[in-house]
Amino acid sequence: MSGEFESVATGGVFDPAFTADGDGVLWTVDFWFDPVCPYTWITSRWLVEVSKVRPVAIRWRVMSLSVLNEHRDDDPEGEWEDYMWAPVRVCAAVEQRFGRRALGDLFTALGTRFHLHGDWGGLAAALADAGLPREIAEVAGSTEYDEAVRSSHAQAIALVGGDVGTPVLSVAGQDGERVGFFGPVVSPAPVGETAGRLWDGFLLMAGVPGFYEFKRPRTEEPRFGLPG
Repeated sequence: MSGEFESVATGGVFDPAFTADGDGVLWTVDFWFDPVCPYTWITSRWLVEVSKVRPVAIRWRVMSLSVLNEHRDDDPEGEWEDYMWAPVRVCAAVEQRFGRRALGDLFTALGTRFHLHGDWGGLAAALADAGLPREIAEVAGSTEYDEAVRSSHAQAIALVGGDVGTPVLSVAGQDGERVGFFGPVVSPAPVGETAGRLWDGFLLMAGVPGFYEFKRPRTEEPRFGLPG
């Protein structure tokens, strides 16, 4: 059995096997994000909720809309383009220095400030919120961690292709290889068993070889509150 987890097809259902330490059933999901994306933030809150109702462990990872869009003729991010390198550089620095759990804590702090409070300049404050050194914010204006951002981003794109955005989720397919998808895009974030059922559906789709896309147009602005 692998050191991470295995997946098996049982009775036509996509099921995880036991973890290597035998503690029980566990899914490990990689979640690539750019913290400036509002829908990515909402999806991340759904996944955090899933971890409360399903045996899921999240590995937070960085991707970049700036890297994704840098060879396009148009500029989909407009005036945000110059700013967007700053948060992912800080995220990459935290991941390298303190690990992915700290990266997840920073993502929560950044998303709270960015999307809930409209505080787009509070990188140092978000670091402090996450219990991390405020001086890491100094890397926002340097290129020191750009290669780390690009490398992590490339891993996500290798799974899903270059014509998608953020977030990217990845789990193990039926053959044990990682399979990745853009999304899900959902607003607001489901909670409780509703969140769990959406996860169950995601696993079912991920377990179908050759499944690529399931989509409808968005008809409203992102909603950050919980369903009423």
